[in-house]
Amino acid sequence: MKQPLLHINKPQPPLIIEKLYSRVFWRIPQEQKTVYLTFDDGPVPIYTPWVLDLLDTYKVPATFFCVGENAQTYPDIFSEIQKRGHAIGSHTYNHLNGWKTANALYFENVCKAAQVVESKLFRPPYGKITLKQARVLSEKLTIIMWDVLSKDYDQTIDGETCFDNIKNYVSNGSIIVFHDSPKAFKNLEYALPKTIEWLQNEGYKCAKLHVD
Repeated sequence: MKQPLLHINKPQPPLIIEKLYSRVFWRIPQEQKTVYLTFDDGPVPIYTPWVLDLLDTYKVPATFFCVGENAQTYPDIFSEIQKRGHAIGSHTYNHLNGWKTANALYFENVCKAAQVVESKLFRPPYGKITLKQARVLSEKLTIIMWDVLSKDYDQTIDGETCFDNIKNYVSNGSIIVFHDSPKAFKNLEYALPKTIEWLQNEGYKCAKLHVD
């Protein structure tokens, strides 16, 4: 199976990747300065509720790309995301890597997760999806990537670096990635409140993603 050119693991994806993957959304500029906070890999106990409470404190909406299996395992937390007014997207059923998964299995897994969370928004785990997978899935789903990666999951960096990753790359329409997961929490706990406060001070509106 052919793979894309490189792994999108930098704070901002290379322009050539954005051009190759024209069937996905990397940013959504608006007339008013707007950004989209997104969270991957939940819902899970402790960490997703912490994020929800923090978002309530600052009165900002977000979009949660949920692993289908987690949504079924923790239905109360999944429901709480929706009750608090946030948007939902899918993140495959078992957090599959599209580069390492046969197309038929990947399509089945993605569609299963989309049915579980009842959303047409989809983000591929790790940002790893082949051009063919993107082409096929974009006919049914809205594929959301990002243009600002906090890298909160990276154990070799600290929360201040995650915050800097956002400050240095954010612009109108930016889709920002955080993770509501145990692995990311040390950095998330530091970077998320600072990010929200900085965005608000800079005149950005936080919005949730939606499908027209």
